[in-house]
Amino acid sequence: MEISLHGKTAIVVASSQGLGKAIAKQFVELGANVMISGRKEAKLTKVKEELEKLNKGKVEFCKTDISRKEDIDDLIEKTISSFGRIDILVNNSGGPPAGTFEEFTDEIWQEAFELNLLSYIRLIRGCLPYLKKRGGKIINIASSSVKEPIPGLILSNTFRTGVVGLSKTLSKELAPYHILVNTLCPGKIETERIKQLNEINASRLGITYEEYSILSQEEIPLGRFGRPEEFAKVAAFLVSDINSYMTGQTFFVDGGLIKSI
Repeated sequence: MEISLHGKTAIVVASSQGLGKAIAKQFVELGANVMISGRKEAKLTKVKEELEKLNKGKVEFCKTDISRKEDIDDLIEKTISSFGRIDILVNNSGGPPAGTFEEFTDEIWQEAFELNLLSYIRLIRGCLPYLKKRGGKIINIASSSVKEPIPGLILSNTFRTGVVGLSKTLSKELAPYHILVNTLCPGKIETERIKQLNEINASRLGITYEEYSILSQEEIPLGRFGRPEEFAKVAAFLVSDINSYMTGQTFFVDGGLIKSI
């Protein structure tokens, strides 16, 4: 059984680094044409050059702040002008600030909402006319916190859970158009975000980063952090033609970290 994305066009949001970049790379390796996005043009240029060296699918980029509707509209418009179609949408966003309930003002809550939930809504709305034409796949990236809230991440815990509700509802509404919608949740994958959170937690506990990293990995049954490419392979499976009957589901790539059934 071989996965191929030849002939498909994908938008991978927040793909200048981390999980988004890993997914974009995996898609290109499988033959997809990919529109990458992020806030920093210099980083996007570098990623585009890196992915083009694979000599597989085509790559374009659009500088995008997904908390701005205008930027989302530009991203979708550029994808259509570059590739003529949209078959796959991978919604992704950077994590909101760490902290507890009493630390955050209304403004910070609003910013997190616009970044981590409203952006997904706007992107799906904008891509929907193109996905309806021939069916397609939507992956909404959330977090393992949708099953087990992470202490000190109340903003993420709140809005990532909202993403699951959005995905489940849309899976039913969009099924008649042959659009499959799933949520994909990383556990402790070795990205800059995890490194930042580990630094915060190490400081809170009064231990070194290295000491906290060891403790954190010991909580994972597989005994290590995940690699971004491992997460990306699951995303590739979900958006491929091999997945023809799974929709409305929430999948975890966490090395067995989440204990709940």
